[in-house]
Amino acid sequence: MNNQINTIGVLTSGGDAPGMNAAIRAVVRAGNFYQKKVIGIYEGLQGLIDNNMAALSSRSVKGILNRGGTILKSSRSEEFRTMEGRQKAYGNLKKNGIDALLVIGGDGTFTGSKIFSEEFDFPIIGLPGTIDNDLFGSDFTIGFDTATNVVVQCVDKIRDTAESHNRLFFVEVMGRDSGFIALRSALASGALDVVLPEESAPMEDLFAELEKSVHNKKTHKLVIVAEGNKWGNAFFIAEQVRKKYPELESKVTILGHLQRGGDPSCTDRVLASRLGVAAVEGLLKGKRNVMAGLIDNKVKFTSFSEAISRKAILNDELLRISKILAI
Repeated sequence: MNNQINTIGVLTSGGDAPGMNAAIRAVVRAGNFYQKKVIGIYEGLQGLIDNNMAALSSRSVKGILNRGGTILKSSRSEEFRTMEGRQKAYGNLKKNGIDALLVIGGDGTFTGSKIFSEEFDFPIIGLPGTIDNDLFGSDFTIGFDTATNVVVQCVDKIRDTAESHNRLFFVEVMGRDSGFIALRSALASGALDVVLPEESAPMEDLFAELEKSVHNKKTHKLVIVAEGNKWGNAFFIAEQVRKKYPELESKVTILGHLQRGGDPSCTDRVLASRLGVAAVEGLLKGKRNVMAGLIDNKVKFTSFSEAISRKAILNDELLRISKILAI
C-alpha cells in the first residue's frame, strides 16, 4: 500500500447519475477502512477552485446508498479549463492536505482530470458515472442500468395508451451521441424499431418496419429514438412519418431528465460500491491517471487517454435480436 497517501479527495462532476451517492459512500468507507482521511469536494471541479470542501466520515454517508443524484452536488467548470483555474485548484488541494483525488463523472471530467494529473504530477483515479454508458473501459457505467429501467417503465405505461387507441408513439431517450440507452430499452420494451446515432440507414428502413407492422396487424407501434441520431429529433421523425402515412395517428414523448433521476437500481448500487472500493485500493497501490471499470465482471483499470479517445461499442447482437422480435 502507498503510505504517502493519507488524505483522499472525492468529487462528482458533469451530469448526475443514479449510483453516484453509492460510489461516494464506498469511497469514504473504504478510505476509512484503510485508515485514510476522506474529504468531500462540493460542486465538482469548480469546488476545487472555490475551496468548497469538508471532511467525510463513515457516518457522514449513512443513508445515501439508495438516493439518486449526488450529495456532493455537481457542476461544469469553465474556469478549470484555464491554467490559472487549475493552479488555484492545486493550491487548495495542498492547503487541505489532499494527496490524491477520486473523480466520479464522464469523459469531460476525465479529460480535465488527465490534464491536471499530468500538469501537477497528482494521483487521480476516475469512476465512470454517466447514464450514457459511452466510456471505453467498463461494460457498464454507474447510472446506466437505472436510466434504462426508467425508460422501460415509462414505455410500458405509454404502451397502454398505444394499444387502447392503436396509435404510433415515438419515444425520445437520452444518451447524447450514444445509443446504449435506446437499444437496450427498445429490446426490453418490445419496441417496433429503434433509431440510433451509430446507424446511418435511410429513413425508408423505418417506413418499411411501419408497413410490416400494419401488415402484421400490430395493435401498437412504439419507436425508440436516441437523441443524438442522424435523422433528427423525435418530432422531426414523426412529422416525416405523418407526411408519408397520414392515416397513422402518431404521438411524441420526450423523457428527458426523468432518466437521470430516481433511486439507483440494485445493479448500479453494486457496481458503484465495487468501483468505489477498487478506486481507493488502486490509489493505495500506486495507480494514477486511470479509470476503474468492470469488464467481464472483473475490475480493470483503463488509462484516461483510452477511456476518453476510444468509443464504447454497441452490442450488434442486441440490435439483431431486437429486429427479429419486432415482427
